[in-house]
Amino acid sequence: MYIYNVTINVDNASHDEWLKWMQEFHIPEVMKTGCFIDHRILKVLNVDDEGTTYSVQYTFLNMSDMEEYKQKYASALQKQTIDKFKDKFVAFRTLLQII
Repeated sequence: MYIYNVTINVDNASHDEWLKWMQEFHIPEVMKTGCFIDHRILKVLNVDDEGTTYSVQYTFLNMSDMEEYKQKYASALQKQTIDKFKDKFVAFRTLLQII
């Protein structure tokens, strides 16, 4: 099993709107793709960055699920976030294997 982890630092002025949008729109849209079996959102503690940092984690079973997500869905879903919040966040993505 694997985790697609998206670490996001969001500007404090946009934080509440961003978090609500993630919980009510973006994460449900990602889950509707059928590529992931579970998700969670975690607040990262002990970070000296400005803003608030989160780890959004999506669990998937096979690398083929991740490939399907990247090929069919990732660009459009990421663009929606960029269009809505422009320069209010930074994100980086990692793949993790559950041992």
